[in-house]
Amino acid sequence: MEPIKQAADDIAEKVDNEAVSHKLDPAQVAHYNERHQFSASGTQFLVDKHYSPLKAIGSGAYGIVCSATDTRTNKKVAIKKISAAFDDLIDAKRILREIKLLSHFKHDNVISLVDLVNPITTAQFDDIYMVMEFMETDLHKIIYSKNELTDEHCQYFIYQILRGMKYIHSSNVIHRDLKPSNLLLNGNCDLKICDFGLARGTNDKDDYELTEYVVTRWYRAPEIMCACQDYDRKIDVWSVGCIFGEILGRKPLFPGDNYIHQLNLIFGALGTPADKDLDWITNAKALQYIKNLKKKNSIPFEKLFPKASSQAIDLLSKMLVFNPEARISVADALAHPYLQALHNPKEEPECPNKFDFEFEKLAVTKQGIQNLMFEEIEKKRRGVVNPIT
Repeated sequence: MEPIKQAADDIAEKVDNEAVSHKLDPAQVAHYNERHQFSASGTQFLVDKHYSPLKAIGSGAYGIVCSATDTRTNKKVAIKKISAAFDDLIDAKRILREIKLLSHFKHDNVISLVDLVNPITTAQFDDIYMVMEFMETDLHKIIYSKNELTDEHCQYFIYQILRGMKYIHSSNVIHRDLKPSNLLLNGNCDLKICDFGLARGTNDKDDYELTEYVVTRWYRAPEIMCACQDYDRKIDVWSVGCIFGEILGRKPLFPGDNYIHQLNLIFGALGTPADKDLDWITNAKALQYIKNLKKKNSIPFEKLFPKASSQAIDLLSKMLVFNPEARISVADALAHPYLQALHNPKEEPECPNKFDFEFEKLAVTKQGIQNLMFEEIEKKRRGVVNPIT
């Protein structure tokens, strides 16, 4: 982390300048005085003073993430800054969607949104700061590390993913972007699902984003590959199956370079589907393409994963079923013998309230998205005045 670059007199001068240029009232000036500025990976952060910066820990398509300590609780947090958040309306809507979902969810296996930093003025509302609970690493890094992964590790990872997905699905939400890098871990192997920007409702037939580009290709279910709009929760089960195979083999299961290559890899492992398993495909071109393929036999998962237990193979084979109607559900996967030592229905809660995607209809302009975002920030700030220790 680069040192804080402004001395006290520089900060005071900046506050005076802001007050003049934006006509800040005394309360807003006082609010500005409660902030401090630091630099992480060349990006300037302006957050509440009780967040003491540690170091930059990552960057992605939407922003820079740094770790910090909340001096009120002495707990580590992760602060994600999304610069110029409203310049692209599609991206802005995804950010809003994720914030609303994280505010709705409260589950051990879903990342917690701790705080949202409010703007000094609405006129300056360009950047978004999301403060989340700190996690040390992610599943992608663990899979490709030199650390030994036992069958017990694999069971615990898959169980937690499914436990979290049971909760998410019970809220009528499909994640649509499950992959190892979106599964955060700490030193105790506790796992939390993150990145909900591409989520949608289970009853939403009018997809508000191009289905083709949802879910990273390697983890896309056949329903997505075949351009079927009518998919459901089972697409997440397929993604979990791909992650399961990646843990077992410590390499991607279906690392397709493009649409055709992806399908060929899937059929190379599972075999080409029988005609009875194609009835669900509503896209005529996709259906004809698959029917014209040369027939391939499946490769037993025992050969692909010779070190895996028979129960692991059985669960994996039930997740990676081409026909979504025959694919195992999250509830049945949790009850599978492979997870028997961990499964306890009383400790696998459902979300008490369904998530409402109606706000999407209002989030069509920059001003509309900003207004909805500001409402979320205000609600969150009211909830963290006295932080839970």
